[in-house]
Amino acid sequence: MTGIFYGSSTGNTESLANEIAAKLGVGTSDIHNVADVSADAVKGYDLLLLGSSTWGAGDLQDDWYAFVEALKKEDLTGKKVGFFGCGNSGSFPDTFCDALGILHEELFGSGCVFVGAMAADGYAVAESRAFDGDRVLGLVADDDEPDKTEERMEAWVLAVQNA
Repeated sequence: MTGIFYGSSTGNTESLANEIAAKLGVGTSDIHNVADVSADAVKGYDLLLLGSSTWGAGDLQDDWYAFVEALKKEDLTGKKVGFFGCGNSGSFPDTFCDALGILHEELFGSGCVFVGAMAADGYAVAESRAFDGDRVLGLVADDDEPDKTEERMEAWVLAVQNA
């Protein structure tokens, strides 16, 4: 069972979460705003899809801070975890989608299995925390390249489904 958890300040990440849910056939009751749910909500899911936009100088969306601290206290052993996020590579090339990297770093060593990393081909930025060598840690929706989001989402959804 898949649970989608997101933090969204302007609605972009929420919209992306809903698009992902539609592609995966995830019902609205399994889409959670981290501002409105406790971390123990993850207990019923085998696959967690975590989404955040990046703010300021490469920061998580505000609602994630308390949630990720509580999430680290949950038993994530064997759970599959995938990441998605929004960013702007033109305006913030040094911190582009760093939130994905932060979530990855925070959950590293928690016992979960990361899924959905993709080849970083075609991205204008490859130095952010969202990238691990020649891979991007998940689905990255770039405000500067909206025409590429659908294709990237299709590939990411397939990778997550096959994990």
